[in-house]
Amino acid sequence: MAAIKVHGSPFSTASQRVFATLYEKDVDFEFVNVDLGSGEHKKEPFISLNPFGQVPAYQEGDLTLFESRAITDHIAQKFASKGTPLTTGEPEMKVWLQVEVNHFEPASSQLGWEQVFKPMFGMTTDPAAVEANEAKLSKVLDVYETRLSKSKYLGGDQFTLVDLHHLPNIQVLNGTPTKKLFDSRPKVSAWIADVTARPAWSKVLAMQKQ
Repeated sequence: MAAIKVHGSPFSTASQRVFATLYEKDVDFEFVNVDLGSGEHKKEPFISLNPFGQVPAYQEGDLTLFESRAITDHIAQKFASKGTPLTTGEPEMKVWLQVEVNHFEPASSQLGWEQVFKPMFGMTTDPAAVEANEAKLSKVLDVYETRLSKSKYLGGDQFTLVDLHHLPNIQVLNGTPTKKLFDSRPKVSAWIADVTARPAWSKVLAMQKQ
């Protein structure tokens, strides 16, 4: 089997989705660190792997992929018989994959940017942007609370890519005041406790300490 290389950063939420998927599938891979601080992702040789200059990039023999959710889908399909089954084949799961992209990701990533990444870069958090995006995220989480009263996970009764795709932004927001939006919803809070305790996710977080 072709050796797998993932070019990315353990601090990149998009890279983390790919790492988590590979760990869930128990697939060996080589991690190639891309120094985002020095702008390696905007230069050769990385720019040849992803012309948009964003991590991660995935190599498997002659195959090169970018866009984290496309990569996780490929891994889940290609290694379907290994590790954790991450897809169900049910149309309902596909719906919730899109919910994460179109509803959870925009507000949660903006909240992470304002409260974590801006201060990291010496920039000032915009309280108005935080308030506006917390209002948006609250509406999404209300829908999640209802959904999780009917199924253990968002995509159904088993852990899937739907839940996994949420993990990076949840991790970021768990270290901010926005965590109150999770804690105030019992079903959401229990779901987060469950998915963030997965061994594969612990391995992703451990990469940040290496």
